[in-house]
Amino acid sequence: MKLYETWSTHIKEDKPFVLYKKPNQPLVKGLFQQDATLHLVSTFKEKGFVLAPFYEGVRFYIPFDASVQLEEDVALEQEQLVSFGLDFKLNYEEQPAKANFEDLVGRCVKGIHQGHFGKVVPSRKEVINREVEELPALFSKLIAAYPEAFCYVIYHPKVGLWMGATPETLLELEGQTLRTMALAGTQVNHGKEEVYWGDKEKEEQQYVTDFIVDKLKPFSGEIQVSSPFTKRAAKVMHICTSIEAQLNQGALKTIVDVLHPTPAVCGMPKSAARDFLLREEGYVRKYYAGYLGLLNDTTPQNQTSSQLFVNLRCMEIEKNQVNLYIGCGVTADSDPTSEFVETVNKSTTMKKILF
Repeated sequence: MKLYETWSTHIKEDKPFVLYKKPNQPLVKGLFQQDATLHLVSTFKEKGFVLAPFYEGVRFYIPFDASVQLEEDVALEQEQLVSFGLDFKLNYEEQPAKANFEDLVGRCVKGIHQGHFGKVVPSRKEVINREVEELPALFSKLIAAYPEAFCYVIYHPKVGLWMGATPETLLELEGQTLRTMALAGTQVNHGKEEVYWGDKEKEEQQYVTDFIVDKLKPFSGEIQVSSPFTKRAAKVMHICTSIEAQLNQGALKTIVDVLHPTPAVCGMPKSAARDFLLREEGYVRKYYAGYLGLLNDTTPQNQTSSQLFVNLRCMEIEKNQVNLYIGCGVTADSDPTSEFVETVNKSTTMKKILF
């Protein structure tokens, strides 16, 4: 494939690039930057593929006009990953991770009961000591396993290499029509049509819906909200609500700033939850729970379009290790052990892609 050959050449030459596949589409597109400049996003009038951190780090983009653009149809059969359930065994190395995360969840619940926030989304980093030798093969497995997700691999020599498959849209803006989603709650995808969601998951999802609608009201006099439905993402499922707004004022930068980070990856009130996580998580999220996607692209109808996604189900690939980032939503009734199990389920599919 010419797309993957160009990718290999760019890696050798240490130049930035991104490959991405939109949800439910077989077409993989690539932007291959022709030099190693780090282009920063400041006004949101920039045009290209953007990657932004959760909090700490640079918000940069790979420009359309400074890159070679390639695309190929890589229609693949869906990867049949080995099924997994809620039962798992911890080896010796995992025991400290379990204890540390359960302690963090306990502090989250305590903060909720003390009235500091209504919901908070703690996360953890899981390090896998492995060198990835065939990156194109790994990306092919990823897009086959997550056909309904936005899949990507992005590299910049000053930032690093990230790969992921996210089910969550931050926003889509075409002309003055903005579309987004409220996504929360998690359970294993058993393939059954009927799905039962408990009060904890429903409450968590309603937090996200209310937050987004409230933040969009100053910019739109017309907001439509769907009924909650189940959104499947490989081996897990979430509750989802679709939201559409007709904008009457406000720049893209302002809207992104008020939506990011969403309650689905941070909590609410946003500032209190974010400050707690920055203080208590004990590590830097970098680009996990940030956002990425197309900024000011041009549609076939010659309209300006932006499509940004929340960076979930992602991995940071280093020379001799792979870092997985996973989190879970915590409310007043959360159980620390159950929340750790949720993070294990979320990481399992990525591990099956790696091995």
